[in-house]
Amino acid sequence: MAAFKAHQGWEALGDPSRFAIVQCLAERPRAVGDLADELPISRQAVSQHLRVLKDAGLVAAQAVGTRRIYRLNPAGVAALKDQLDTFWRRALDGYQNVIEDKTEEGS
Repeated sequence: MAAFKAHQGWEALGDPSRFAIVQCLAERPRAVGDLADELPISRQAVSQHLRVLKDAGLVAAQAVGTRRIYRLNPAGVAALKDQLDTFWRRALDGYQNVIEDKTEEGS
């Protein structure tokens, strides 16, 4: 399973097709053909997008017979969530600092 790469993860999700693939995989693991049937892109395009997501550490693949089944990489998704939580905490801290500064100025 590929390790999550923060910059590549965010960049990979910036593409609407890759974001749609991640949304589908969040529902359940799927093969390339299943994804292509649900999305308005070819199997070849799905495979290329999955390669980018896998390189970014967001998706993992498992051979099942002659097919490869793709699923979200829990570690990669958790790393994205952790980064968002960090951004959120920083934004709230910044907001709190602004409010406290305005309160002190008004005293």
